Parts: sequence; structure tokens; C-alpha cells
Amino acid sequence: MAPLELALQGLALFGLILFIVLWLMHLISIIYVRLHLHKKSTDKQPYSKLPGVSLLKPLKGVDPNLLSNLETFFELDYPKYEILLCVQDDDDPAINVCKRLLGKYPNVDARLFVGGKKVGINPKINNLMPGYVVAKYDLVWICDSGIRVKQDTLTDMASQMTEKVGLVHGLPYVADRQGFAATLEQVYFGTSHPRSYISANVTGFKCVTGMSCLMRKDVLDQAGGLIAFAQYIAEDYFMAKAIADRGWKFAMATQVALQNSGSCSITQFQSRMIRWAKLRINMLPGTICEPIAECFVASLIIGWAAHHLFHWDVMVFFLCHCLAWFIADYIQLQGIQGGPLSFSKLDYAVAWFIRESMAIQIFLSALWDPTVRWRTGRYRLHCGGTAEEILDV
Repeated sequence: MAPLELALQGLALFGLILFIVLWLMHLISIIYVRLHLHKKSTDKQPYSKLPGVSLLKPLKGVDPNLLSNLETFFELDYPKYEILLCVQDDDDPAINVCKRLLGKYPNVDARLFVGGKKVGINPKINNLMPGYVVAKYDLVWICDSGIRVKQDTLTDMASQMTEKVGLVHGLPYVADRQGFAATLEQVYFGTSHPRSYISANVTGFKCVTGMSCLMRKDVLDQAGGLIAFAQYIAEDYFMAKAIADRGWKFAMATQVALQNSGSCSITQFQSRMIRWAKLRINMLPGTICEPIAECFVASLIIGWAAHHLFHWDVMVFFLCHCLAWFIADYIQLQGIQGGPLSFSKLDYAVAWFIRESMAIQIFLSALWDPTVRWRTGRYRLHCGGTAEEILDV
């Protein structure tokens, strides 16, 4: 066999393997969602014996939903927890929102910390330091400002914190909101993102986002405490790695981590996806292969492989494969939603097509520039996940 023909045969076999891997990911994700999410967890611990939890809440700025989101944490049905509200700047309007809730719920164990503590380049860690230092319970729950919860969310998470589990995390999703940008976000967090997130966790890879994480404080302290992760922008990845390296298992809550930011636009969505891609590329070099797992690129590769191996028409296979992917994503989205979608099938089709079309542009934009903007700062990323702040002179 000639070298060129051998190479083509190898590429065709790679396409076949890619097909098997990607559809296994689809199946794993869909089945997991159906079996695990939105299920009432069996009480692994009696309600009265659930461990105390210190909630660390990083806050910066105010959006239209901040008050209602934050209030859901004051109304949690949980026997023993404290809320540690952390605000970096003295003039941040989030302070007034916090004071309003502290006055409305005087019986909730909650405190406000203003000023933070500069311990590294990560603004979230700097903000949370005063709260972390005084946290009085063995479990700490770090939960972003844009998340809203149900009354039993913490009960669900704490119930998953069994003897060998060191971290419980929620699958990121998006609350129902108005507008096409909100639909686009919901489609992404209900299709592409959970497919990778769930299949990675089910197969043993530690894939965690820091939107809503319940962790053992003593394990974090063994790793150096929050300050040990202040040199990273993606602190959630390295905190999870530190916990896993010490032999602890992870568990996923049965409830999703429901993002409910009051501000949403296509530009914001793109910027967020580009920032995440940049972080993954610098932390995990294998991320460079991500584009081949996107629908349109994968369908072209697999379609060519099917043509080479079985003499099938490339374009017909491409269209059929994209249609099957589209349907599988819709089934998964419905499962993660746990109820009727707030938008039509036509809205889904348009949002799905636009999201898939944006994937390569987002990845190329991430490769083009190694700097990221996050909150009010700008940072230059380095291999391994560390970063340095770029100060304007």
C-alpha cells in the first residue's frame, strides 16, 4: 500500500473512531441527565444531622436580578448555615443590596465584608479572603452572584457530600429569561457544554466549574487555603485538582447551578466563551483539538471518512449527521430543563445553528490573543494556568 493511501486510510479510521467517541458522549450525557438530574435525592443523612455550611458569596456591581437572586439564599431550608457576603470596593452599589437583605432577614446568620484582601491576581479570591478566614463551618460553599437557588438546593448538595466525597458541584445551566441572547445561552448550556461536562465526569475526568461548589474546608486548607489559588484566573480548576490529588471523590448535585444574570447579550456571551477557551488552552494543551468535537467540523470529518471507507455521499452524510446531532441536543436540552422550554422549536433551531456556527470563530479568537478581560482587570495568561495582571500606565 502506497504511503499516501496508507495515510488516507489512517485518517478515515480516525474519523470512524471520532464518530464512536462523540456519539458515546451524546448517549452518556442524555442517559445521565434522565437518570440523575431533577430527582429527589434519597436522604443519605437525616435533615437535622446535615453538616454546617459557610456560604461565600463574591459580589461586584448590581444587575437587575441581583436582589432576587441573593434573596433565595436567605430563604434556604437548611438547619445550619451562614452567609458571608464579600464586596471588594467601598462604593460598590452591591453593599446597599446586602444591607437591605440583612435588615429584612435579621434571623439569618449573615455578615457583610467590604474591602477584600489582595493576595494574588485573582479578583474573586481577593474578594473572598476576609469571609474565608472567619468561616466557622467544615464545609464551604462558593457560589457566584448570578446564581439563584431553590429552598432545598443546599440540602441536595450537602446530601451528596458523603464520606469519601470532597467536592459537590452543580451542572451549570441558565434560568428562563426573555430575549434571543438568553435563548442562545440556554441552548449552549443545555447542549454543547453539558455533553462535555457530564461525559468527562462520568468517565472519571475531573471537570468542574466554580459557579456553585461545596467543598471540605480542611482539604482546601491542606492545599494552602484560598490564597494558594490566587495566582490563577481559573481558580476552580486548580481547587478541584487539589482536592482530587488528595484522594477525594467528586459528586454532582441533582439540581443544576441556575445562572440568572440580569444582563445578557450576544456580545457578552461571545466574550465569555472566548475567555473560557483561552483559559482551557493555557491550562490543558489538548484543548487545541476541541474544534473537531464541534458539530459542523466533526460532521465533515466523519462524512469524508464514510465516503472513503464505504463510498457514501459526503454531503448527504454531513446533512444527516448534523440533523441527528440537532435532535440529540434537543432531547438533552429538554432533560436538563426538567420541564417545558420557554422558547419555540424554531427559536431553538436558530439559536442552535448560530451557536454551532460561532464555535470555530470563538476558538480562533481565543488562539489569537493570550490576554483576557475579567471584571475590571486585564490579564496575560501563561502555560500552566498562571497569569499576570496587565496594568495600564
